[in-house]
Amino acid sequence: MPRLSGKIALITGGGTGIGRACALAFAAEGAKVAIAGRRKEPLEGVAREIQASGASALVVGCNVVNRTAVNSAIAAVTGHFGGLDILVNNAGAIVVGGVEETSDEDWDLVIGTNLTGTFLVSRAAIPALRQSGGGSIINIGSYLGIAGRRQRAAYCTAKAGVAGLTRAMALDHAPDKIRVNCICPAMIETEMATQSLSKAADPEAARRQRIAEIPLGRLGKPEDVAFMAVYLASAESSWLTGVSFPVDGGQTAY
Repeated sequence: MPRLSGKIALITGGGTGIGRACALAFAAEGAKVAIAGRRKEPLEGVAREIQASGASALVVGCNVVNRTAVNSAIAAVTGHFGGLDILVNNAGAIVVGGVEETSDEDWDLVIGTNLTGTFLVSRAAIPALRQSGGGSIINIGSYLGIAGRRQRAAYCTAKAGVAGLTRAMALDHAPDKIRVNCICPAMIETEMATQSLSKAADPEAARRQRIAEIPLGRLGKPEDVAFMAVYLASAESSWLTGVSFPVDGGQTAY
């Protein structure tokens, strides 16, 4: 039997990269999948892929920093599928810069999307998860929530906050049988990573440098994260909560 058979999942930032990989992996394991995000076209593309495989998919427009949009998204998912069992908080943003180079607007964007968005979506989803008898919240953090890096002041702060929020929610909602865990990837081959590297003076040199920092000798793939997300969504991880898992090719082992 598929590992997520009969489960209902919502994935934010589900149109590209890690979110897309999670959506496809969850659907392959039997889940009904709602994919949320701001850009309709990539979401609809993922939905078509899922539906072509015979699984169920729902596209939900949502900006995770907009409280009204978040509440409407949760209502749309529960109304369409009849409940919610799994939430993947994947929507994210990154800005390169130290504190002196980071504008107020860039700070608000990074903290808002990565941290406040995780808070808002989780808060809206918890009553539905509780009504389902429990479930799993999977926060997509970063190895930079565990370790530091130059020129990532806002991003390190946001992702460290996600790790802290993960622990707090895990303790608060353990009585509800809602498990909360965090995946902390190193650099993954995604649109966001490509855009970040493109801002370097020599993008190819920057890419080689990042690969050289990883003991396993390659950047991550979205599927590397999706495999862990499936595990954390499934009954196989039923005694795990409040944990931040590096999925980083060994980078935090230094």
